[in-house]
Amino acid sequence: MIKIEIKEGENIERALKRYKRKHRNVQIMQNLRESRYFTKPSVKRRREIQKAEYIQGLRDAENI
Repeated sequence: MIKIEIKEGENIERALKRYKRKHRNVQIMQNLRESRYFTKPSVKRRREIQKAEYIQGLRDAENI
């Protein structure tokens, strides 16, 4: 469970922004979506490799 302590005199908008950032960093929704269906380990590995190749390609294109 994510808890956000609101400090004395802190704006509620700022506290809400901190909550959203923590929620995104903890990746609660992403984990729920991933566990909805079973994915074979080989498929997971293949996706991770494809993602790494894509990111590396972007970085290589950026450096050229």
